[in-house]
This record gives sequence, structure tokens and C-alpha cells, in this order.
Amino acid sequence: MNSFMSWVGGKKALRDEIIARFPLQYERYIEVFGGGGWVLFHKQPSEFEVYNDFNPNLANLYRCVREHPDELISELTFVLNSRTDFEYIRSVLKSKAEIPDVRRAAYFYQVIRQSYASGLDSFGSQPHGMWSNFPIIRKACGRLQRVVVENKDFEKLIKQYDRPESLFYCDPPYYKTEDYYEDVGFCEKDHERLADALCGIQGKFLLSYNDCDRIRENYSRPGITIESTTRLSNIAQRYEGGKQYPELIIANYDTTDRSRSSKQMLLFEM
Repeated sequence: MNSFMSWVGGKKALRDEIIARFPLQYERYIEVFGGGGWVLFHKQPSEFEVYNDFNPNLANLYRCVREHPDELISELTFVLNSRTDFEYIRSVLKSKAEIPDVRRAAYFYQVIRQSYASGLDSFGSQPHGMWSNFPIIRKACGRLQRVVVENKDFEKLIKQYDRPESLFYCDPPYYKTEDYYEDVGFCEKDHERLADALCGIQGKFLLSYNDCDRIRENYSRPGITIESTTRLSNIAQRYEGGKQYPELIIANYDTTDRSRSSKQMLLFEM
């Protein structure tokens, strides 16, 4: 299924390639930088799943979709797609005013849906019927019923949920694009801290990143595989059709196990 929301750096275009590289066996799935949750919603449900994001408004939105979908939809039913309303609710969110969780979630969802490229900072000036989102919000509610929603620093989260049977999927703010993400505060040292945290775990990790020398350097360690790939650049292709964006897929296990197993199954069936 699809996510109920778009997000900066969302993995809609790369989700099939990511899931195809998941290990054959794992019991605990932890999405460390949840964002739009495109991989979480697309994969087959696991017995134990965690969605985490350091953005408190995003974590609150996920909790409200899971626990209060009807109240959230009620708050969104008569919102206006207007610059004035957009700028007002954005100012309320920026002020850190104390408002009920469901209303805060509705405000944040409205800003996501009405901002340019879901960047949260500028009105998109595009027609969008909010009611078209209500069925997918209800569907997302069902999918999230057994998902733990966290709002933690990535290092603390990894330590908390690390087990030999854990799979951590990480889609952090990309190197030199950290300013695109509000309320996160990711910096140079955090990229290094993430590499150190992941390379010392008991479980497995799969990591998606932009392709650059610094990230390759951070993960050039024994037992770590670094694979180059590309995806469609959602924004750039509006002006240059088919524009591809270079990506890295990094893991601490053999990411070909699933594809080799599928090929073997096909051979046996012939």
C-alpha cells in the first residue's frame, strides 16, 4: 500500500529496490528515520515493527492516524487550500503553542499537503482536495495498529531495539541537504555518529544515502557493502524528464540473498 503522505526525500521511487535487498530472515523491523514511511507501508507487515522520527510533529501525526483517525479527518474536513490559512497554521506550529494533539496533527498534515514539494515552508499554489486523502488515512490506521511509534534520537533508538534478529532501515537526512528538514537538527557529526552506531550493532542494517565521497568514507569498513543505484528525482524531473538521482545502498550483510533465493525457487518450479 502507499503512504498517506508525501515527504521530503521520500522513498516512493526506490522502495521496491530497497525491499528486494532486505534479508530473508528477520523478526524485528525498525524504521529509524521514518519520514513518509513509504518502505514501511510497502513491505509485508512483520510481527514487530517500529516507526521513529525525531520530528515531534511527524511522530504526533503518526500516533493520531493510528489512534484517532476519525477525529483527525473531522479536523481536516473543512480546511481551505489558501495561502492565508497555510501561513497561519504554519506560524502556529512554529510558535510551539500548546494545542491538542489531533489539531496539531491536522495542522501539520495540512502544511505537508499544501506546501511546495512537501517542504513545509512555502505554499504550493496547487489545487488539492483534502477529502481525497481520507480513505488512505483510514487504511493507514489499520496498517499502523501494531506499529510502535517513537520520537527518539537515532542512537538511543538503535541501542534500545538492537537484537541479533533486528533489521534497521535507515533513510537519514542526506549529506549537505540537512537544512531541508525542519525540527531535526542533523549535522556533520550526526552522520559520523550514525555510521559508528550502525557498524557496531548485533542486528542488520540497510541504509539509503546520497552518493558522495564523505558517506563512502564513513562506511568503508570491514563487512560493509556499498552499492550504487539511481532513482527518479521527483523535483528535477518536472523540468528535465527522467532525471535520475545517484544513491547509495549500504548494508552489513549480503543484500543479494533474497534475489538469489527467488531465482532458485523459479529453477525448482521449472
